[in-house]
Amino acid sequence: MESIYGTWPWYVSGFLIGSVMLTLIYFGKTFGMSSNLRTLCTIMGAGKTSEFFRFDWKSQRWNLVVVLGAILGGYIAVHFLSDPTVPTVQVSPQTITELHQMHIDAPEGKLLPDALTSAEALQSPKILGILLLGGILVGFGTRYAGGCTSGHAITGLSNLQLPSLISVIGFFIGGLVMSWLLLPLFFN
Repeated sequence: MESIYGTWPWYVSGFLIGSVMLTLIYFGKTFGMSSNLRTLCTIMGAGKTSEFFRFDWKSQRWNLVVVLGAILGGYIAVHFLSDPTVPTVQVSPQTITELHQMHIDAPEGKLLPDALTSAEALQSPKILGILLLGGILVGFGTRYAGGCTSGHAITGLSNLQLPSLISVIGFFIGGLVMSWLLLPLFFN
């Protein structure tokens, strides 16, 4: 979360996320962003070709408001509540050195480096393959785990669900394997 002073402190962001979670628990709702993709696909007619998309999507309309709020909140935070002179993503000097050794540019306040997202990077079959494989694995993992990181790490853990704890541990292990083993393998 952003403020006019850069990044909001953890205790403000944490309090706001906790307040949203308590409100959802009070109303008997669960939060997760990946379930919205299923709802959107169902609205667009995917239920005609797959049983997975045949459900009462109208019961999930409230969750689409969460997506709209995330988009709108992100826009407001970037354009009205942040200082453009303060980088939104700050990376440690050691990480920048390690990225440089793999020929990956420093993010310089961006979420993703140009080595993965620039127009010329997207012309590389290697980069396209990495992004495609990563997208498939994220999609499969989200479905296999029964939810995404926000659903498990925020909703599931706040409801003390053991499957969510196991999923979050798996997410972290996957991130460690990617950053310490696969990323250097792909880019060195």
